[in-house]
Amino acid sequence: MRILGISAYYHDSAAAIIENGKVLFAAQEERFSRIKNDASFPEKALQFCLNESGLTFEDIDLIAFYDKPFLKFERLLETYYAFAPKGFKSFTKAMPVWLKEKLFIKQFIRKKIKELGATNYKRIPINFPEHHLSHIASSFYTSPFKTSAFLTVDGVGEWTTMSYGIASGEKGIQVLGELHFPDSLGLLYSAFTYFIGFKVNSGEYKMMGLAPYGDSKSQNVINFKSLIREHLLDIKADGSIKLNMKYFEYSVGLQMVNSVKWEKLFGVKKRQPDDQLQQNHADLAMAAQNILEEILIKQIAFIKEETGENNLCLSGGVALNCVANSVLHNQNIFDDIYVQPAAGDAGGALGAALACAHMKEKLHFNGLKTPFNVYLGPQFSNLHIERLLRRTKCKYQYFESKEDLIKTVCQYIAEKKVIGWFHGRTEFGPRALGNRSILADASDPEMQYNLNMKIKFREGFRPFAPVVCEEDYDDYFEEGKQSYYMLFTSMVKKSLRKDLPEDFQYFNLEEKRKFVKSELPAITHIDFSARVQVVKKELNPLLWHLIQSYKERTGVGVLINTSFNVKDEPIVNSPEDAYNCFMNSGMDVLVLENYVIVK
Repeated sequence: MRILGISAYYHDSAAAIIENGKVLFAAQEERFSRIKNDASFPEKALQFCLNESGLTFEDIDLIAFYDKPFLKFERLLETYYAFAPKGFKSFTKAMPVWLKEKLFIKQFIRKKIKELGATNYKRIPINFPEHHLSHIASSFYTSPFKTSAFLTVDGVGEWTTMSYGIASGEKGIQVLGELHFPDSLGLLYSAFTYFIGFKVNSGEYKMMGLAPYGDSKSQNVINFKSLIREHLLDIKADGSIKLNMKYFEYSVGLQMVNSVKWEKLFGVKKRQPDDQLQQNHADLAMAAQNILEEILIKQIAFIKEETGENNLCLSGGVALNCVANSVLHNQNIFDDIYVQPAAGDAGGALGAALACAHMKEKLHFNGLKTPFNVYLGPQFSNLHIERLLRRTKCKYQYFESKEDLIKTVCQYIAEKKVIGWFHGRTEFGPRALGNRSILADASDPEMQYNLNMKIKFREGFRPFAPVVCEEDYDDYFEEGKQSYYMLFTSMVKKSLRKDLPEDFQYFNLEEKRKFVKSELPAITHIDFSARVQVVKKELNPLLWHLIQSYKERTGVGVLINTSFNVKDEPIVNSPEDAYNCFMNSGMDVLVLENYVIVK
């Protein structure tokens, strides 16, 4: 049975195609449209999935959409009614869009696939698994587990903001409990993201990166946490929460919070996006991160007691918080925790298809024997690249041998050059890199700042992730959960760390950033943590060989590995995207498969 999965109309729209329960291809629309977090119908991603698999709409047995629009519309209507007349302005903006487009998704999908050439557009059944079911399926059916507990936490699906239960390869997915809108851990975290001046649904990872600049022992952070618990929410023993909606506007308004009340509560002005970050912002970010972790720990402890399962699958947008994931792992409540790299709404396309496949076909799932391979997007031929190079009339070097290519790239990295690395298929999900990466020397104290300012054009405090071969992980990092797709953090080995001054907490943010914290300063965050991507030879042999060759040359088996894009742009997808990003940034070298361009 061939199923086409679709997610769209909120953020991070995507398409995926599976056959008999096996994932063939998947891609986000933003990679094609070049619109960050593109929420539109995934026309290009859908066409890619069909073309690459050699299928047409006539070969598709079912289309799965990642949530239930009527349930979501019901939630909007009931919420507006409950808070009326407050929220009338938001209501007048939302309703025309829903009545024209979002409410009639089935008809809209049929119209779209007809425009894309489907002659059988009326025949293909369209199913609508619930939003959280799509999240759960995307995680469990790509996991190594035959059975596991699951926890899904995000902003909101239709009504649900958190759900838990048991997933089994034999019995399917059993939901044991849910938390409903407007009480939402994901929206609470997004509210702080908004107040600190970052963009909701894309800036949460910035707040996560800012949080370690706070001092958890400082009176400021302690006070902020106390105010959050006292005024913003009530935390139950099982990790469920009740928000004080007097402080929030997202249920009916056009903004996340009542800024006047928040400013009065915390004594901090709402930050505008271009305002300089202050210590107060870092302390508030740390308080929010700590509260998130506290709640999640309570939730998984309760889930362990309720289910008795040994393993846990995490999904939903909150599962992209790799710092919280590591805190949960280190609690040792479950033997193992699995997170799918596209844990947010993009992964909903994959999950919707997998959920329908297992329900319709009664497939027996025994857990994946090898790690889920997320290199599911487009790849490009040498001919395609040569055409680009001829059009641009740029000088390049072509390498017949991969060994010679790797040797040359290693030399450039050792010379402190920044490399745009493009090969193979595009990754699926924001936490999966290796084929569309920017690579650089991790031992250079200036590299972190230079990458942020001259290449990524983003905030100077932002950390960079390391990449290391599986065999060498223990040489550089303390024992922790090893992740092939940067979904957990690890601590840099104590023997590699530098001593911090006793008054370090009194430094300003920029001084804290500049201080050399380890022998790998470019990838060591302020708290000695790093969001490590571990490379398994079988998953990405070329990158594995590159790191090993660099280690043989320099004695260092770690590289900076950050996404191949600049601020506010999606990760590059095609050779054209990579070339444009290279030419419009401070990168020194571009590797397009076997072709190397040097500025």
